[in-house]
Amino acid sequence: MSEQESPGRERLHTYLNDHLAGSVAAIELLDDLIEHHSEDRFGKFFSDLRDDIHADQEKLRDLIGKVNGKESALRKAAGWVSEKFGRVKIGDADDSAELLQVLEGLALGITGKKLLWRSLGAVASNFPALQGTSFSELEERARAQFERIERLRIEITREAFRA
Repeated sequence: MSEQESPGRERLHTYLNDHLAGSVAAIELLDDLIEHHSEDRFGKFFSDLRDDIHADQEKLRDLIGKVNGKESALRKAAGWVSEKFGRVKIGDADDSAELLQVLEGLALGITGKKLLWRSLGAVASNFPALQGTSFSELEERARAQFERIERLRIEITREAFRA
């Protein structure tokens, strides 16, 4: 069996596409937050975070291509739909308690992305197409994104549950 036909490669394609779908959902959510917060203290924060996540999304697309995978339209659609359902649950992104839940969702997604980069670094030696990518730098970027979200999340927590 060739490397191209290996079950590991198929699982890698699925794994990358699952994370791509997550990034689609995150960008959709951030677009909504940017629209709701364009004139307040959060607008630039969400815009900068969207730019970072978009760059990571492009890296995922690049990696999918390098391993001769194809983007899964179904998985991207599922990510889009899940964001829409999440938006219904979240409701009013101007409410601090609901904004807290949004930030926690973004933090979970970024944590997953950090783990993605770490996992890919651990298996890069098995896939020549992954070699040469600095997964440790990508992991560090995700860690920094998480720290930015966490600082804001703590600030919003204090606002949401002020006595």
